[in-house]
Amino acid sequence: MYDFVDLAFELAFKYRNPAMILADGVIGQMMEKVEFRPSKPRRTDEEVRALCDSWATLGKPKTRERNIITSLALDPVVMENFNIKLQKKYADIEANEVRYSTYKTEDAEHLIVAFGCMSRICENVVDMARENGIKLGLLRPITLFPFPKKEIDALVPQLKSIMSVELNSGQMVEDVRLVANGRVPVGFYGRQGGVVPNPDEIYEAFLKFIK
Repeated sequence: MYDFVDLAFELAFKYRNPAMILADGVIGQMMEKVEFRPSKPRRTDEEVRALCDSWATLGKPKTRERNIITSLALDPVVMENFNIKLQKKYADIEANEVRYSTYKTEDAEHLIVAFGCMSRICENVVDMARENGIKLGLLRPITLFPFPKKEIDALVPQLKSIMSVELNSGQMVEDVRLVANGRVPVGFYGRQGGVVPNPDEIYEAFLKFIK
């Protein structure tokens, strides 16, 4: 949560796009050390103006035209061009801002995809499987948009199965299935209502899935 707040502001500012942080309730019920990074130097007024002078509401300097910010145009051609511009921005975000981490995926034959607190729990599941001779790995999406599609896709050829593990009713599993595209079975295990499973529960669900 410490890292993502700063990053969210940076990305929202960079792309002029809302950034949403998915808070994890488990964090509010645990305690551990946090490593603080050195503070970034504050931007000067001149640096801020250089970054946002083309769109920010800074009064009406004589050096530019009226600044009208709208997402609606009555001319269909103008509206189409505006949408094309937005699609390019989303493509740039997907190309440059995918964030993820992996755990023991180099030789994995099975993969768990999990985010938030579930990804930490699933690291133990991976270790349990490895101790029993099952080559399991973990991919943790840090950004859910953009989703690490290419990174999962690159692993699919070596996999026998993928399992999405979530603390919900399955809000990410469809993204995983789209990436797998029928090439390997995709399973799901989730708990709801704040019930946090332990590694043994997830491991048992994984074993049932791959049988």
